[in-house]
Amino acid sequence: MYSGGDIAPVEDLLREDVTWHVPGDSPIAGEYQGRGAVLDYFRTRRALAGGAITITKRDEMYDDEVLVQLADGAGRIGGRDVTWRTAGVYRVVDGKIAEAWLVPLDLEAFDRAWKRAAT
Repeated sequence: MYSGGDIAPVEDLLREDVTWHVPGDSPIAGEYQGRGAVLDYFRTRRALAGGAITITKRDEMYDDEVLVQLADGAGRIGGRDVTWRTAGVYRVVDGKIAEAWLVPLDLEAFDRAWKRAAT
């Protein structure tokens, strides 16, 4: 989906009342409530990166109620190639994501990367 593909498979993974938390003060930071708002966040993030982001999953652990995933991101934002590292923490209810916390491993670098979209 981040690389420009169909968003429908991701939509199927989200509860209708999902909440998505993105820290910092970049153009993508905020708290997104509801499936529609979260999908709009995904679309905005992809658009700010020129239509494509590369996410490389590094590792994960999970059970029926939680998923923790380490991932690297890369994209061309504001005319520059940027990278970031995150941990995603996902609360799962009935097999769907109910709440997510994006945790940049270096919040200042993450914010700098996404602030390039505004320049």
